Amino acid sequence: MATGSKKVVLAAITGNAVLTVLKFGAAVITQSAAMMNEAIHSLMDTLNQLFLLMGLKAGSRPADRRYAFGHGQKKYLWNLWSAIGLFSIGCGLGLAHAWHSWQRAAEPPVTESIPFSVLGNMNPLWLSGVVLAVAFVVECWVLRLAWREFCVRARSKGYNRPMAYLNQIDDPTLVAVLLEDAVAVIGVLLAALGITLSQLTGAVVWDIGFSMVIALMLGLTAIFLGMINMRFLSDIRDRDAEQAFASVAGEHPEIERFHDVRSIVIDEQNTVLVGEIELREEAVLAGLHKRIERYHEALLLAVPADRRTEQHLVEELADRAAVKATLERTEQIIDEVESRLRDFCPRVSHVTLEVQGIASDAGSEPDISHQNR
Repeated sequence: MATGSKKVVLAAITGNAVLTVLKFGAAVITQSAAMMNEAIHSLMDTLNQLFLLMGLKAGSRPADRRYAFGHGQKKYLWNLWSAIGLFSIGCGLGLAHAWHSWQRAAEPPVTESIPFSVLGNMNPLWLSGVVLAVAFVVECWVLRLAWREFCVRARSKGYNRPMAYLNQIDDPTLVAVLLEDAVAVIGVLLAALGITLSQLTGAVVWDIGFSMVIALMLGLTAIFLGMINMRFLSDIRDRDAEQAFASVAGEHPEIERFHDVRSIVIDEQNTVLVGEIELREEAVLAGLHKRIERYHEALLLAVPADRRTEQHLVEELADRAAVKATLERTEQIIDEVESRLRDFCPRVSHVTLEVQGIASDAGSEPDISHQNR
């Protein structure tokens, strides 16, 4: 589980839960369409972030008998349900409430003071203003936490401009919280503007119009987050991992060429990469003869002294020594490539390389095979 993402999600849940109660209370008292849609917005944000938290917990479970590469993709599934389900519902509820408010537009608005046993009388405009001011401060605080975590991730990936990292980020949970909080801040400002204009002009159309904009923002958020999570649920390739492998294999002195390189992103911390390599004959054989002789001598010493002169046994042990030395060197080459690859791209958790043998012709161009199959 990404610690930074979890901290941001927990902060967002706490803040939005409090705001949901405050906004619903103010919406019921003031009969404001924009305030009601803001309340629906905060409710959807709270439920959505609960889904994100459940996704983080489900995705952090290790591999088991049923899930060979862990449960990482469950996070994307929970995020997808959240985006398409909750935000679409929020958009629909918001538009429906705006429509009903429009139908009741002919009724006189609530302008009189509202009695409070403790605070005395308070005008609805002031009540809405206080609630929206609190909402603005809380949403800005959560947005600041999410933005700081986003910038840290962007810099760790080598992006000097954080916004350039938005379409390349590998943690949709953090994107979801960042986008939700940014939309929430905009929604608070729109609600405040709509309520203020309605009070100043006496035309409820401003309140209803801005409430529709808030609802539509929820719908656009659902579409964007759905597209991001669908991308990770569609066996997306890890181009950075494939390029890192190309660099490592191209620099290795004993690899002649490589091809049919493919990768699958399991989650932001796990990528599976497979490929085929062909070894360079002169480089592999350079030190192999001495290795074979050492193994041959060790095998001869392991048999009784009176049998060390038997021709068929000597030949059999020589074959064994050659096979053992060749396999050992091949395994070392693969281990070297894997180790170096993880230095460049630590999220490559599983590597499968197939050795196709000794390259038949030197100087051929490597083929990383980026085409989809």
